Amino acid sequence: MRNYGSLFVAICMALIAASVGAILHFTAGMAALEASLVALALLFALLTVEVAAARARDRSEIADRFEGLARVSTDIARELGELRHRLAGLDIAPAIEIKAGTEPLAREIGELAKLIEEIARTVAVHDTLLAAPRPGKADLAAPMAAVGGVVTETKTKATPAPAAPAGAFAGKSEGEIKALIHEAIEAGRVDLYLQPVVTLPQRKVRYYEALSRMRLKDGTIVEPAEFLGPARAAGLLPRIDERLVHNCVQVVRRLAAKNRDVGLFLNIARETLAERAVFSEILGYLDANRALAPSLMLEMSQTVYRALNASEQESLALIAERGFRFSLDRIEDFRIDPRGLAEHGVRFIKVPAELMLKRVQDSGAQIHPADLADLLGRYGIDLVADHIESETIVVDLLDFDVRYGQGFLFAPPRPVRSDVLQGEGLAGPALTGAEAAGAAIASASAPAGAATAAPATASAAAHPGDLGRTIRQA
Repeated sequence: MRNYGSLFVAICMALIAASVGAILHFTAGMAALEASLVALALLFALLTVEVAAARARDRSEIADRFEGLARVSTDIARELGELRHRLAGLDIAPAIEIKAGTEPLAREIGELAKLIEEIARTVAVHDTLLAAPRPGKADLAAPMAAVGGVVTETKTKATPAPAAPAGAFAGKSEGEIKALIHEAIEAGRVDLYLQPVVTLPQRKVRYYEALSRMRLKDGTIVEPAEFLGPARAAGLLPRIDERLVHNCVQVVRRLAAKNRDVGLFLNIARETLAERAVFSEILGYLDANRALAPSLMLEMSQTVYRALNASEQESLALIAERGFRFSLDRIEDFRIDPRGLAEHGVRFIKVPAELMLKRVQDSGAQIHPADLADLLGRYGIDLVADHIESETIVVDLLDFDVRYGQGFLFAPPRPVRSDVLQGEGLAGPALTGAEAAGAAIASASAPAGAATAAPATASAAAHPGDLGRTIRQA
């Protein structure tokens, strides 16, 4: 619309200039050229005046707009200031009300926490009483006193005394036991034993479980049940696990060098995962032997696995990143999440044979033993039945589609020679006082029943490969 107005003004100025030129030419008798020049000069003058007036109008309009924007910005700043004051009031005022409202709830939560602690202590006492051996009839007879024809039973509370050391540590103090364990670790007398895990029903050795035994200075063999407790109390379990990891890697490396399709299970303590210095050494050693990852599985109990904290779970994740996998043993119940276990690198679950057979009669079982192997197999987890000690158990387990079995029925744990761990070759049993691990390893291609035979029989049943020849020559 403004453009049309400017065009109209320009036309009017042109008409005025032309009119003035015409009047000067026809009325005043001025020449046509001179009249035209005067008309053009008048036209330019009018245009100049119009441009100056238009600029003045624009400047005035712009000034008005800036003034309006300034007023609006001032109003916005004032409103923002009011909003800040209101928000500050909202932040401060409800805090007092919320605190006043949550204080009773906090007190109730504290009381509930105390009640839960008391219940936990009571349950722990009950569990201790239930786990204690039942007293005989003589112990059940309490002093009875008859008062006014009413028989009153006097109850006495017995404080259980700490269990005295048994076996090789009998008669020794706690300090002496710790010193013996520390000295055995420093001297390298934590020996590696192997117990085969066989396929069912073929009974061909497919894996070994690495077990530890401790030799005292006088040659006495100490079972894990005797030295693990004091070693845990002294904080020495990570040192033991570090040595066992090194030894197991040596055994797996020897098996891999002979192209044997055999793996190894090794128990690892929770304390080892939490001990950063020792765990870093173990992790570095495993990282340097990633090629052996498919043949070495780290194992822990179901109870320990469930109790791992965030730091210990992170340690397991670091091991899993190197390609190593895990196994759960000492299963106590069938509350198992196969998907979650598979995602965290668990590839084997060892269930006691008696537990599987006992759950057959348990109608309220979450997972029926007959379906357990198939359920685990869907997520790439193999089921191993351990603690098998009779042929009857093997026959019953075949109905459950169990692929692997372990127990004294197939073979007891046997020691691995120290020269095998040092890579010096396999020697015969004469130097160990027991069947050498070479015989146990050689039985990988023979039926598990042969593993319980004499060393000469085991050598005769061995695979006719290089490793078997080495064993027979020893």
